[in-house]
Amino acid sequence: DWFRSEIYFQSGGWRATWKGEGGGVLLNQCLHQLDAMQWITGMPNRVSSHVGIGKWHDIEVEDDVTCYMDFPNGATGAFITSSGETPGSNRLEIAGTKGRLILENDKLLLTRNAVPSDEWCKTSKIGFQQPETTEEEIPIPGSESPHAKLMTNFVNAIIDGEALIAPGSEGIGSVELANVMVYSGLIEKAIDLPLDGAAWEAKLNDLIVNSNHEKKTAEVSNEDFAASFRK
Repeated sequence: DWFRSEIYFQSGGWRATWKGEGGGVLLNQCLHQLDAMQWITGMPNRVSSHVGIGKWHDIEVEDDVTCYMDFPNGATGAFITSSGETPGSNRLEIAGTKGRLILENDKLLLTRNAVPSDEWCKTSKIGFQQPETTEEEIPIPGSESPHAKLMTNFVNAIIDGEALIAPGSEGIGSVELANVMVYSGLIEKAIDLPLDGAAWEAKLNDLIVNSNHEKKTAEVSNEDFAASFRK
């Protein structure tokens, strides 16, 4: 649910440019989803992306992405995002042999298999039958004023040496994912991780130097930034 109108991108000369941001929806809008994903699942070891460059907007960077991922443990995953889709969705789904987790619309649902799927697959005598399941909603504890807590923690870390809730080093994974996803889409090839930073830097600099996109800007007033995120 990262929809943005044309006027949003016109509100700043730096927005949605290779020179100003180094990317589009992956780096600017949905980086928090990438951060949460890699924190929960770990980093993939290979990605293959399809990116739409200015598919929905008059911009020179990606605004539509579909990425397929391989993980070191044999798992596979897909990451899809767009700043041109509305109404959008914000859904995390993790499926394993013992069941499935779905986080959507502020609800976390757990479906458990009575028998693990890999065991059922090998022992079932009926081709179409699936194992019985149970479903439960897992309460999600709220956090009041999370941004204020993070800023207070940051200040306390500087003044008193308090341990950081979110150290900067933990943000490297999401930035690497954003870069490798757009890079894979641009060169239309699967890429192994860790990302070759020098190769991506050379590609990005080439995009900046050879950009011929005519960036449009416009004055925006009375913007409600609270509408840019879910409360």
